[in-house]
Amino acid sequence: MSRIGFIGTGHIAAPIARLMAAKGHDLHVTERNAQVSSALQAELGVQVGTPQDVIDASEIVFLCLRPHVAEDVLAPPSFRADQKIVSVMAAVSEVQLASLCAPASDFVQTIPLGFLQTGGCPLAAYGNDRLLADLFEPENPVVKVANEAALNAHFAICAMVPGILDLMATGTEWLADQTGDKDRAEFYTTQLVSGFLTSMHKEHAGQLAAERDALATEGTLSLQMTDVLQSEGAHDALRAALSAIGKRLET
Repeated sequence: MSRIGFIGTGHIAAPIARLMAAKGHDLHVTERNAQVSSALQAELGVQVGTPQDVIDASEIVFLCLRPHVAEDVLAPPSFRADQKIVSVMAAVSEVQLASLCAPASDFVQTIPLGFLQTGGCPLAAYGNDRLLADLFEPENPVVKVANEAALNAHFAICAMVPGILDLMATGTEWLADQTGDKDRAEFYTTQLVSGFLTSMHKEHAGQLAAERDALATEGTLSLQMTDVLQSEGAHDALRAALSAIGKRLET
């Protein structure tokens, strides 16, 4: 088992820490977000300390900071050449990481979401994908990407998730208005979508379109839905949002 440290302890770091603890790793976390770090200490028995304390105690260091504070937090402490670095920070480039974490040079950048704690979260990996696979598979599949631009495109797709949840929330509100039951409306909507997606495990392109076309046949309610979304510009809006996020990640 490895000694693993977390610099930045918040919404993303906490479920990773719980998964790593369940796998038997020795964990060290920073005081940043004292409420979360204190909860993890009480729950998992993790060691809490300064960024330098965490770096000194760890073989593998997860960087879970918001991009705009990364330099302020990471510039003062000193890393070691033998350390492995996992960055989950969008818009912090490989070049920036190399500068901030020198002399450490073994990096992987990835994009986790909180549900990885229960498994099934794909992890796009640029850099040392083997490190991620050793830590997270088989519960969470690692998807190796060729370069930083491809990684940023995957970051943009991750941002699509709350957009989809936003649309589902709107659908749920509509259903609740029709039925008068908010709880069952949300349960039905979430189970309908999650159950359908769970059944799709084929690793090839085209299955989403194929499943869509199998449902949205001539004269069906499903076809009426897809036609309206197309004609009202929902797909154009999605492409525009993804492109804008992609450009933001390039800067």
